[in-house]
Formats: sequence, structure tokens, C-alpha cells
Amino acid sequence: MGKIKVCHLTSAHNPYDVRIFHKECLSLQKAGYDVTIIAPCSDGQTMDDQTKEGIRIKKIKKYTSRFRRFTKTVWEVYYKAVEQQATIYHFHDPDLLLIGLALKIRGAKVIYDVHEDVPRQIMSKYWIPRPFRKACSIIVELVENIASTFFVAIIAATPYIRQRFAKLNGNTVNINNYPNLDELYTPRQHSGKSKELVVCYAGALSLERGLKEMINAIQSTNAKLFIAGPVNCPELTYDTGKVLFLGVLERSELKKLFAQAIAGIVIFHPEPNHINAQPNKLFEYMSAGLPVIASAFPLWQEIVRKAECGICVDPLDTEEISVAINWIIDHPAKAEQMGARGREAVEELYNWDREKDKLCQAYNKLHE
Repeated sequence: MGKIKVCHLTSAHNPYDVRIFHKECLSLQKAGYDVTIIAPCSDGQTMDDQTKEGIRIKKIKKYTSRFRRFTKTVWEVYYKAVEQQATIYHFHDPDLLLIGLALKIRGAKVIYDVHEDVPRQIMSKYWIPRPFRKACSIIVELVENIASTFFVAIIAATPYIRQRFAKLNGNTVNINNYPNLDELYTPRQHSGKSKELVVCYAGALSLERGLKEMINAIQSTNAKLFIAGPVNCPELTYDTGKVLFLGVLERSELKKLFAQAIAGIVIFHPEPNHINAQPNKLFEYMSAGLPVIASAFPLWQEIVRKAECGICVDPLDTEEISVAINWIIDHPAKAEQMGARGREAVEELYNWDREKDKLCQAYNKLHE
């Protein structure tokens, strides 16, 4: 009997979104599955298919407009998926729900990987007119609820999301998007002193993810703010001389950024989808041995205070954020200890080595 063919599907063109599930694919490939990824072509890449670390990557055209992503991209993913004739299809975006159902009708086993609490996320989407957000949220939740009952498994990125879907699908498992242990870690005694004080943010950024507050807060400190990732705030002027936008970095470059930083910051606004989320960047900072400055949401506070690895702040209070940054600057030894405790917590709890076993177990159940 040959290897079981698995096909992971996404309509996302953000490299950070694609990276989230690449480690899932790599874990499955190492466990003996024949894995293919179907994803839109990233900026600067050709449309040619490729094989990376034993995983085949089938590319489709990238569309910048949301309308085309929700129409053309979706169906191009479907046609390419059918060509693979896989046994298991594993999709990562809610706009592929109908594609998942279509593949189910064709006799495939289909897994829905839920990264976000989408109905609550819609309430914060700036590109949806405010009067229509509630109706859109209700419709999407209804479609998700109905569709999820037809899939062989639901993978939930957080315990909160699992709690919601477990009522709808008995084969729902929480697999947290924790970082690989050594991917972003540079032992602090070998990293050298930073030539300048740097606070870093890594990931996609927008107004509701705290861009304005970070820029304003850094002005009252002696530090600079380095941002790695795409920024979706064309209406905001942020050329202050203290903020450096690095664009999307390769993981090796991100590791270098973390090695020179004095802290990592994640101050999402208290939107419905943020409060119960587990932002991967929080755990990535911890994995790199960085003290964290994070929004004072109950779940985030529990993580940070239990590990004693950082400072929680009101994400809408620029002065409080500045005070936290200045505390890190003024107490370097204690800040280093915070970072070390965060690293210990990742080694013990918040790492992908623990989660990949749950992923493989969930897959193995599908063909016992």
C-alpha cells in the first residue's frame, strides 16, 4: 500500500498565513504522508510548481482584489485540488467552505482547519461597511455551522474555537499553532549587545492590531520600533524616524531581528476576535527569549503572568505602552530574566513538538 495522499488548500496570499500550516504539512510528510500544498503564488515568485522539503507546492494565480480572491481564487483552488486525486483534503480558509463540501461530495475525506473565530472577526473588518457586519457575521456562522457537520474532522487553533465546533462535530481537536523550539532562538549570551534599543513586531499589521498606538508610544522612549510583515494602513502617516518597516522577512532574518531586540510587542485592540485568540507572535517572542509587551486580555494575562515573561498593558493607552517599553529599557537584567522564563515556558508547554503528535493522531484516526 502506497503513501496516503494529502492535499492542503489555501486561498491566502499572505506569506505569514501560508507559513502557519507549512509546519503541519512538514510534520505529516515526516510521518509518512504524501503531501501537496495548493496556494496562491507569492510576490516575486513564478507560477512554476516546486518541491520543498519533500512537499509538492502547486501554485495558482494571486489576485489582489478581494472579489477575485473570493471567486476566481476559490475555483482555481478547487480545479487544482481535483487534479491531485488526494484521499484527504485539508483546507485553511473559510472562503473555501463550499469547495470543501464539493470535495466531500466527490468522496474525499475533508478537514476544516479553523485558524480564527471568523464570525467575530468579521465584526472588525474595516472593508465591510459597519451596518452590514452583523448580518455578514450571522450568515457566515450559519454556513460554518452547517458545513462543519459534513467534514471528517475539525482542527481548531485555540481551545475557544474548539469549544464552539465540538458541539457541531464530534471529531474536533485543538491543535495550537505553537512555534518550533529552535527556529527563532539565539542564546542571549551569544547574540551580542544590540547597537541600538529595538522593540520588534512580527506579523501582519493594521490599525486594529495596534499600529497607531505602537508608533505613538515609541516616540516617548529611547527605543526604535522595527516591524516585520505586511502593513494594511495606507491612510496612516508613520514616517517618524523611529519606526522601521522591514517588509516580510524570511525566518532566518526574523531570527536575527529577535536576537537584537530588547522586547517583542503585540497590542491588538479589544475586538471580539482578539480577546480569546492565541496570537502566534506572542509565543514566537517567548520562544526567542524576548520579554513581551501584550494586551491585557484575560487569556493573554494568564499566559504572561503564569510564565512571568512580560508586561500586559491597555492596548489603547499609548502612555501605558510607553511606560512598559521604558521599564524594559531601564531594567535590562530583569527584562532578560523575563525573556528566559518565557523561553522556559515554551520549552515546557508552548511548542510545536507537543502539538504535532496530536495532528498525526487525528490523521491516523481517519484510516484506522
